[in-house]
Amino acid sequence: MIRDDVRMPTREGVFAAAEAVAAILPPTPLLPVEIGGVQAWVKAEVLQPIGAFKIRGAWWRLVSMTADERTGGVVAVSSGNHAQGVAWAARRLGIQATIVMPHDAPEVKLANTKALGAEVVLYQRPGEDRDAVAANLIAERGGTLVHAFGDPWVIEGQGSAAIEAAAQLGRAPSRIIACCGGGGLAAGLALGAPTAKIHPVEPVGWDMVGQSLAAGELVHAAADAPKTICDALQPNVTKPLNLSLLSGRAEPGVAVTDAEVRTAQRFAFANLRLVVEPGGAAALAAALAGKVPVDADTVIMLTGGNADPAAYGGTIAGAD
Repeated sequence: MIRDDVRMPTREGVFAAAEAVAAILPPTPLLPVEIGGVQAWVKAEVLQPIGAFKIRGAWWRLVSMTADERTGGVVAVSSGNHAQGVAWAARRLGIQATIVMPHDAPEVKLANTKALGAEVVLYQRPGEDRDAVAANLIAERGGTLVHAFGDPWVIEGQGSAAIEAAAQLGRAPSRIIACCGGGGLAAGLALGAPTAKIHPVEPVGWDMVGQSLAAGELVHAAADAPKTICDALQPNVTKPLNLSLLSGRAEPGVAVTDAEVRTAQRFAFANLRLVVEPGGAAALAAALAGKVPVDADTVIMLTGGNADPAAYGGTIAGAD
């Protein structure tokens, strides 16, 4: 159940976020791609300054803060891409940022977050509740929580990608295939593209949004959930806000295997000349595997390009 004091994201908020993002960042390319003999489109969010779409929600959240909130600093939880988005926005706005990150986050994401000036606090995954760690930090130090997917401003900011894609396409997308962790991007896209079919794509065993949509209630990841190379797509559970925004709006969830994700990474490298991290390739993996249909007005989100160099090299070389 959503608390009465939770601000609900709106389509108007998505447009406002799109204006704020457009004021500081050029649009990411919308590139043609042929899948199964059909030309569709990919939205290359891998080319954002931090290498991921997360910069959109982070920027809109931080620029929407009051002067007092900015003075108090921000705390975020992230496996890496939201961390970099918040750190980038905070540095530009002169806000102190503390990021709670898993101990096993890719080194490239940890290093990039620190290089942007944020303080990094590590937690054990699995074992510790990252939201509890963040709550304890805020209780001790103060600050504003900037949640990776359950924050209404973050959701609106992520939805700005839909406004941008429609402008580039010259018409509303028929469907948008989105990599999905906690559902912040999918929820934002649903607001930003109200006539498009929204397809959330998650790793096998971590499809908590898809399972929650099917059950009509929050479903938590199993204690023995399988390992996945999609480090960016492993929240234990979505939020009531995200489920509310996606229920009755999103298409049934789709789950992809690590092998399908690696195939998508190789496809993006060979055909689009783009480096895509595993979690950022999940939507493309679903399209290539035929798990989601595509047409001439389909937009596939390539959400992140912060790949671990050694793992990525092995994938491109053909290692599974």
